[in-house]
Amino acid sequence: MDGNGRWAKQRGLPRIEGHRRGVETVRTITFAARDLGVRQLTLYAFSAENWNRPAEEVGALMGLLEFYLKKELATFVRDKVRLRTIGRIEGLPAGVQRLLRETTEKTKDFGDYTLVLALNYGARNEVVDAARAYAAAVASGAEKLNDSSWGTFSRYLYTADMPDPDLVIRTSGETRISNFLLMQAAYAELIFTPVLWPDFSKADLAAAIAEYARRERRYGLTSEQIRPAAAAK
Repeated sequence: MDGNGRWAKQRGLPRIEGHRRGVETVRTITFAARDLGVRQLTLYAFSAENWNRPAEEVGALMGLLEFYLKKELATFVRDKVRLRTIGRIEGLPAGVQRLLRETTEKTKDFGDYTLVLALNYGARNEVVDAARAYAAAVASGAEKLNDSSWGTFSRYLYTADMPDPDLVIRTSGETRISNFLLMQAAYAELIFTPVLWPDFSKADLAAAIAEYARRERRYGLTSEQIRPAAAAK
């Protein structure tokens, strides 16, 4: 969800105003995605690298996150939106952690639609944490090193029981994925849009999904293998 700062700068506003408008877009896109048939939406809300920003901005972002969680809890429960998180959540402020625990607990039984917030998240950190946990499991005898496979190792990622992403969208014209779900997105379709996150709308999301639907996902196979009946005609 990139471009909040540039959105504010273009309008002569402080950066925090861009972040505040970005929070409004989070709410819009959360429910737009569900309306468009998406079953799980993951939003890269705060990266492990974002701690390096000015302390004032980081503090404001944490305040906005707390405000968002307080405001949306009743809506999540009413509309049966399951909230989950990935990342080193224990590194977040205590008040944010408390609200996250409360919201995830009260929405844990909803199964139709899931919103995942990536908070204090970095894919490289995730791999390090997974490797550490996997090594501990091998040392304890819970896993056998000779039986190693991606299926086994992936159970130690933050996303262990979540589906891999089909589509990754990066807003604001940047053409990189910035340490986001590097392992899980190995076969995801990537879309880079110039739209800044505060301006990203349901129509923009629908257009990205339509573009995704036009693509052929081959997973290393040929088009003829993917579409044997059509190729035979």
